[in-house]
Amino acid sequence: MMDPTTDNAGITGNPGTARASLEALRAEIAKAVVGQDPAVTGLVVALLCRGHVLLEGVPGVAKTLLVRALASALDLDTKRIQFTPDLMPSDITGSLVYDTRSAEFSFQPGPVFTNLLLADEINRTPPKTQSSLLEAMEERQVTVDGTPRPLPDPFMVAATQNPVEYEGTYPLPEAQLDRFLLKLTIPLPSREDEIDVLTRHAEGFNPRDLRAAGVRPVAGPADLEAARAAVAKTTISPEITAYVVDICRATRESPSFTLGVSPRGATALLATSRAWAWLTGRDYVIPDDVKALALPTLRHRVQLRPEAEMEGVTADSVINAILAHVPVPR
Repeated sequence: MMDPTTDNAGITGNPGTARASLEALRAEIAKAVVGQDPAVTGLVVALLCRGHVLLEGVPGVAKTLLVRALASALDLDTKRIQFTPDLMPSDITGSLVYDTRSAEFSFQPGPVFTNLLLADEINRTPPKTQSSLLEAMEERQVTVDGTPRPLPDPFMVAATQNPVEYEGTYPLPEAQLDRFLLKLTIPLPSREDEIDVLTRHAEGFNPRDLRAAGVRPVAGPADLEAARAAVAKTTISPEITAYVVDICRATRESPSFTLGVSPRGATALLATSRAWAWLTGRDYVIPDDVKALALPTLRHRVQLRPEAEMEGVTADSVINAILAHVPVPR
């Protein structure tokens, strides 16, 4: 097994070592972030599935710190964009710049050309700028002046947002939300976790200096490729496939939703269940894997009826009711 104390660990590409390296991410991130293990798991699942993650929570619950800690624990190129109301699409994708020496236009790539892009407070910029990420997230390329330019592999967008009812935010359009593999909600910490956070700060923890906190790279591109190849071999029985379809179809038939989960959402749930099964040490998917990933994979792909919202119904509560109702395969 790899030594997690080394700076450039995880370069063998062996599936067993890759799993150990990805599991070691939890320990590294825990050096900076307290009590957010479900969110860490979601980020790792997204990496395995070549997906993107949206993290939502009120200000001050370590959304940005969580992604920065993940970036520090990965041997990958990372860039950050602070989304603001005056941000332009070209500030993300890049643009053509005229070179007076050569009398020609040359392409200057934007920060989207990286492995891990932190889109901080993505819902603080207008929809026009938000939509500049649509092609990048779906097709792994950016088209500028009619020329498609491929993005690096791996490529993942980890976006943070405040709840939409907060001042100065723009709700993400449905097409944008559907590009995210997972939507992870970051709750306020428990009393014990909050005491731990304050104790760390009292002892000198600096969230702006993760190296000083001991966060080091424990996984790299070779680990991800080996892990993804192993996940692709994880067995999915016809019964599990049918179970995923039945859950997604039930969202379309629910009287609480005006919009149910699309076939893309069903494909996403199958992929995340497969990745979770592999992470837990199995080479086959069971119904519990599907249940474990149903909420983060589906909650942003449905739309509640206004009358259901007025009654205090949430997308999570409806999906949980569906999971309790749909027959589980033996």
